[in-house]
Formats: sequence, structure tokens, C-alpha cells
Amino acid sequence: MEEEHKKKLHHCGAPKIPRFAQSWCLLLSIFAISAGARALDYADALRKSLLYFEAQRSGRLPYNQRVTWRDHSGLTDGLEQGVDLVGGYYDAGDHVKFGLPMAFTVTMLSWGVIEYRQQIAVAGELEHAMEAIKWGTDYFIKAHTNPNVLWAEVGDGDTDHYCWQRSEDMTTSRQAYKIDENNPGSDLAGETAAAMAAASIVFKRTNPHFSHLLLLHAQQLFEFGDKYRGKYDESLGVVKSYYASVSGYKDELLWAALWLYKATDNEQYLRYVVDNGHSFGGTGWAITEFSWDVKYAGLQVIASQLLIEEEKHKVHAHILEQYRSKAEFYICACLNKNNDSNVERTPGGLLYIRQWNNMQYVSTAAFLLTIYSDLLQNSNQKLKCHDKTVDYGEILSFAKSQIDYILGSNPMNMSYLVGYGSNYPTRVHHRGASIVSYRESKGFIGCTQGYDHWFSRQERNPNVLVGALVGGPDSHDNFVDQRNNYMQTEACTYNTAPLVGVLAKLLESEDQNHTSPLLASF
Repeated sequence: MEEEHKKKLHHCGAPKIPRFAQSWCLLLSIFAISAGARALDYADALRKSLLYFEAQRSGRLPYNQRVTWRDHSGLTDGLEQGVDLVGGYYDAGDHVKFGLPMAFTVTMLSWGVIEYRQQIAVAGELEHAMEAIKWGTDYFIKAHTNPNVLWAEVGDGDTDHYCWQRSEDMTTSRQAYKIDENNPGSDLAGETAAAMAAASIVFKRTNPHFSHLLLLHAQQLFEFGDKYRGKYDESLGVVKSYYASVSGYKDELLWAALWLYKATDNEQYLRYVVDNGHSFGGTGWAITEFSWDVKYAGLQVIASQLLIEEEKHKVHAHILEQYRSKAEFYICACLNKNNDSNVERTPGGLLYIRQWNNMQYVSTAAFLLTIYSDLLQNSNQKLKCHDKTVDYGEILSFAKSQIDYILGSNPMNMSYLVGYGSNYPTRVHHRGASIVSYRESKGFIGCTQGYDHWFSRQERNPNVLVGALVGGPDSHDNFVDQRNNYMQTEACTYNTAPLVGVLAKLLESEDQNHTSPLLASF
């Protein structure tokens, strides 16, 4: 299709075509370009992105569950410890419930709804987005059993990865692990506080009682994390091989304080961010990635919003400007406009941070770029990257290029969003998707039986993990669609979560472009 499109444009540009024909060629070209712009269906991608979270649900599934190849699972989670930990999300292709990436997933879903609520509503997906958030926060409420106790994980990666079976058949350990006063985890407490504070903003108008409950938990978790400081992976060795907190906990405490300020408008939280900006690295670290582990770029962007959008924050302008300068370092690095320390790109133009699950960094970058583009547009400002000036349109255009790459505009002509388009990964590294649905065949599939009969199959997965954003291609745009290629074919909840807001924004921009005077005149 793309090749045919190019040929048409080349033909219309050929010399010695009669003038009348040239006019028709120009008209056809305009419609061809318009058709090319419409070729990527952001509405469909948005719908499918939200569907993915239903495939990742743990616990007792609701009556309106749309992913019908899944069934109830993990119904005794927490039973051994005498606590109800049923629910929440499996993070990826396994069945461990890891608290830190789950919380980041919910924070990013909530931030997307906060920024683009109207656009998501117009697309008809607001209810699904709020359901995805609430599925996570309901679990966090259960996991926060005491002001200074938070259950951090259910199951452990070592025993879980030894088995390849459906979540409905799980025979692996479901031991639960917690952080408390004697086993601190400020990073986990901070991220969970951020998630619940952000979600409280989402539900403030439609469910004020629930919003207030979330805020109460968020405030308690922040106080707990701040008072009993420590890295959660030093308290819980079981997480170290899977979700180690490399950046430490200071970024999460700043991140949580900012979200609590946005949720409460309580000056004490902003003062915390201002007073600890230097010692916690918020105004010092210039980072080129934003992820479940490293929050600096995200909190620096939020601090920039406070500085630019609200006059009352001018009293803290000196410190907030330092946060903003680091946010702009990140944006300029993504745009390849720093003198040095830019983010690498593949030959096809994809941001490339590292080999394993690179798409998580692409989706978060696209999100922050989109947020910053809006910030500049609304304040009528431009971004200065050393000696280059960049306007909001260029930033949004680059964010769009990353989303378009994900959706198939890439050298492999591969959509890395599963179920979107006609060519997408069919052997995703995911236990449930790769084994016959429990609803179709309830016969028990054992721990190693799954490896013998399902993992090693060359056929495509029997269940399509719609909306999953897989790890993606290597640094040369190459991708191998094999189940054992987990670096590229495994998907995670925090990969897809940032897409929701960006897709809603791009859908709005596309609709505005399609009603431009030039096209309307035809």
C-alpha cells in the first residue's frame, strides 16, 4: 500500500503532463496524503490498548469482562498470610503480582485520563480507562492493610518462571511479601502513593467518596515511605532479580509529593518538593529515560507545569526553574537536539534506550513529549535546546512518529501493538495467550507440561493478547517473532499504559486536521 502510494505521487510529479491532468493529480495527491494520514487508526489503537488490561487481570473477573479467553485466577492470594490480596494485575507474561510496576502502570493510566479526559470520552473509552485504573487501586487498598504496612508482591519470579501454565491452573508459590517499619520500601510506598493520589483526581467528580478513600491511603503511604526510608529491594531480596530499584527511593518520594500536591493543593507537599529538590536529585539529575524505576523526568515535567501554568507558584520559581531545565534536557535529548547525551535512535527513527523491552521507554517518552508540547502550546512558549529553538508542533510531531512506528510505520511493517493492523506479533511471550483458553479446555495443564506442549510450539498463540505493546525491535529495527525471544516479544502493563493518553491526543489532532479549510474546500 505504501509503495503504491509513493508510485502515485511520483507519477503525478512526472514532467510534461498536461496542465488539466496536473490539476487532477494535485487534487488526487491531496486526497492520497489525507488517506495516508488516516491509515493509522488511533481510535482503534486506543480501544485495543485499554482492552489489554482486562487480559492482565488477576482475581475474580467481572460480568462485563471483554477478554473472554481469560477466567478467574489467584483466588487464594494472601490466604497463607491471613490477608485478602485477590485482584490486581499480572505485570507481563508471567503470574507474579509485582507492586512497583503495577503502581507505575496505574499512575500513568491516571495521568493520561487527567490530561486527556475529554478526548478519551469523545473516543468512547473513558469508562474502560477508569475501570482499568480502579482494578489496580482496589487492589492497592487491599494491600495497604495498615498505615505502615504495604504488601509488595504475591508469588515469586523464580518458581513462577520455572512453570509455563495458565493463571487459571497455577500451582506455583503464592507467598506474599510486605514492607513495614522494620523492612522499609520508600520507593514502593512512594509510587503506590503517587498512583492512588493521581487516581483520586480521576474519580474526584464521579465518585467523591472513593476519591477521598484513595487520597487517605496515598497520604498514609507517603508518610510511611518518608518516615521509614529504605529501598524495597534491600528489604525484599525476592524482587531484586526482577524489579530492582536502581534509582533508589528519592525520585519516588518527590513524585508522590507532587501528585499529592496536585490532588490536595496542600502547600506542605509542594514545600517538600522544593526543599528536597537538590538533596533528592530532582533539580540535579538530568536523565534520558522515564520508567517504572526512574521517575525524575516525569516529576520534572510536572514541576514545569506548576511553574508555567499557575501564577501562585512564582514564589518557588527559582527551584521550579531548576526542575524545568532538567525536564527540557530530557525533551531535547529525545529530539536529538542536545550537544551531547541524546537518546540513540534506530535507523528507522525509533528511540532506543536498551535491548530488553525497549518499547517501555518509547511509550513513556511519547507521553512526556506530548504533555510538554501541550504545555508550550497553552503558554505560547518555545523550547530552547542549546542553540536551537523548537515549537510545540515539532515536539508533538516527533511523539507522533514514535507512535506511528509502534503501529506499523517502520522498516518491518510490523505493528508492535498486538491485535492492531494486519501484521503484528503472533507468538507473544505470554503464558495465558500461548495456551488453549481455560474456557475452551478446562483440563489441567501442569507446570512443565506447558513448556513441553505449548511453549515450544511454532504455531501462533491460540489467544490474541490484544493491546499488548511488546518489547519491540533491536537497535537495527530487526524483530524476531518467537515465543522464547522474551526481550522482544514479552509485553508489560507499563508499556501500554502511557499510550492511552497519547493516542487520545493524536486522535483529537487528527480530527482537527481533517476539518482544515484546505480539505473542506474540496
